[in-house]
Amino acid sequence: MNDLFLGVIALAVTVMAAVQVAAIVAAARLARRVDRLATQFEQDIRPVFQNLQALTAEATRAAALAAMQVERADRVFSELSERVDQTLVTLQNRVVAPAREGFAVLAGIRAALGAFRDLREAGRRRPAAVEEEDALFIG
Repeated sequence: MNDLFLGVIALAVTVMAAVQVAAIVAAARLARRVDRLATQFEQDIRPVFQNLQALTAEATRAAALAAMQVERADRVFSELSERVDQTLVTLQNRVVAPAREGFAVLAGIRAALGAFRDLREAGRRRPAAVEEEDALFIG
C-alpha cells in the first residue's frame, strides 16, 4: 500500500508540475500578447501625439503672429495719433492764430470807426444841446 500511496503522490506531483508548466506557458503567451497590444497601441497613438504636437506648435506660432500684429497695429495707431496732433497744431499755428490776429485787427478798425462815428454824432448833438440850453436860459 505504501507503493500505491507513493504512486499517487508521484502522479499528483507530475500533474501539479504539468499544470504549473501549462500556467507558465499560458502566462508567457499572455505576456507576448500584451506586449503586442502595447506595441500596436503605441503605433496607433503615436500619430495622434504627433498631430497634437504639430497643432500645439501651430497654435504657438499663431499666437506669436497675433501678438506681433497687435503690437504693429498699436504702433500704427500711435503714429497716426501723433500725426493728427501735429497736423492740428500746425493748423492752429498757420490758420487759427492768423485768423485771430485778423479778427483783432478788424475789431480795432471797428472800434476806430465807432470812435469816429461817436465824435461825429457828438459834434451834431452839441449845437442842438446849446440851443436847448439857450431856450431854457432866463436872464
